[in-house]
Amino acid sequence: MRLHFLAAAIASTLALAGCVSSGGLHPDGTPTDPASLKADRSLAGFHLSPAAWPAADWWTGLGDTQLDTLIAEALQDNPGLAAADARARAAQAEAGVADAARGPSVNGGAAVAGAHPPAALLGNKAHFEMAKYGYASFKWDLDLWGGKRAAWEAAVGQARATEIDARAARIELSGNVARAYAQLGYAFTQQDLAAGELQRASQSRELTRQRVASGIDNQIQLKESDAEVATAEQDAALAKRAVDAARSSLAVLLGKGPDRGLDIARPQLLKPAELAVPANLPVDLLGHRADLVAARWRVEASARDIKAAKTEFLPNISIGAMAGVISMGGGNPLTLPSRFYQFGPSLSLPIFDGGKLRANLSGKDAQYDLAVAQYNQTLVSALNQVADELSALQSVRDQLAAQQRAQDAAQQAWELALQRYKAGIGSYLEALVVRQQLLTANRGIAALQAQQVDLSVQLIQALGGGFQPQAGVPAMPSPSSHSSRS
Repeated sequence: MRLHFLAAAIASTLALAGCVSSGGLHPDGTPTDPASLKADRSLAGFHLSPAAWPAADWWTGLGDTQLDTLIAEALQDNPGLAAADARARAAQAEAGVADAARGPSVNGGAAVAGAHPPAALLGNKAHFEMAKYGYASFKWDLDLWGGKRAAWEAAVGQARATEIDARAARIELSGNVARAYAQLGYAFTQQDLAAGELQRASQSRELTRQRVASGIDNQIQLKESDAEVATAEQDAALAKRAVDAARSSLAVLLGKGPDRGLDIARPQLLKPAELAVPANLPVDLLGHRADLVAARWRVEASARDIKAAKTEFLPNISIGAMAGVISMGGGNPLTLPSRFYQFGPSLSLPIFDGGKLRANLSGKDAQYDLAVAQYNQTLVSALNQVADELSALQSVRDQLAAQQRAQDAAQQAWELALQRYKAGIGSYLEALVVRQQLLTANRGIAALQAQQVDLSVQLIQALGGGFQPQAGVPAMPSPSSHSSRS
């Protein structure tokens, strides 16, 4: 009879299942197929190699051991990494909570309570009563449709995405330290060039002063020389400030006070990283960029959230039991007559909830569409970033070649001017004018070399910064694979 009653209850429940329905709700987002993003023409002319992905310690290839030490220090002490790690631990804890919800729960308790009912109810029989009881309870939701498992899988996906975010923070930090270090080296070079220009302008002014005193030149030339010296002094002050700013930026990245930046020695001239273009770039980029891997996990987690939300529309069975002892007055609760217990399954089904479940599912659909949109945007930006960095690097190489020719010509002109001066044919003032052209050419070379190093680091970051592909990363799902359109 009990089995017949349970079967009838389930049949009645299923018949009522249409009262609260998920019909008509579904996500609309479609993940972009990386193979559909055409890049063949943009990458044409660059060397392709399957082994072109950056190494995990790519910065060692820049050729400065002090930089290696600074990056290791930043990865250990930067407070931003502690925040990323804390977020990862919090997400792992949420996954643990979701996993615990899948299993049974057991609770227990004991209490002593007293009460005096009103005389209006019991008359003269009313008196103070003392109750002592203890109990243990058991409850287990059977999760017939896998909703709790899906919720746990969603939490695990979010935890993995947050863990990868923490790794991405380390990759970004190492790149930022390398770029700030290169900027410090460039600032020192600018300081040298500014000092050279100040020396040249001062020498030129002194020679002009002598010529004015001799009646060869007039006050106009002298005032022009004064202006050149003042401008050179300003540039020297700016260059010194650039060195201080670069030191301060590095101290922040290292998680230290400003005095730490003062201890950093002048960087060596860094070698720009020589990188080829990885083969099958659009597809393989999915596994080598931490932000793309994290985005894939978030799409998968959102799909699992949709599944969990849909199971809430369906009937569910839970099993509960309770056992305990109770006694009134001064009785002993541990005696046989004081025991009580109950056991039985229970069936639940939403019939009317004012649209709460549909609103919840609609929100999960929207979260899925948002995760897909963010993944698509990240993928498109990543591929275009690689192509743009490659193009910029090629442009800088071409500019460097032209600027090197200009520097060679300026160097030769300076040497000829010195020869003319020593031979008594030309004046030293004329030679100083030529030297100004050489300093300008040197400044252009220094700027392009610094830009080349910076772009090579940015390209390394665009290619994933040494992130290693992981096993078990979910393939990008289509909307229909995780949700039926009804």
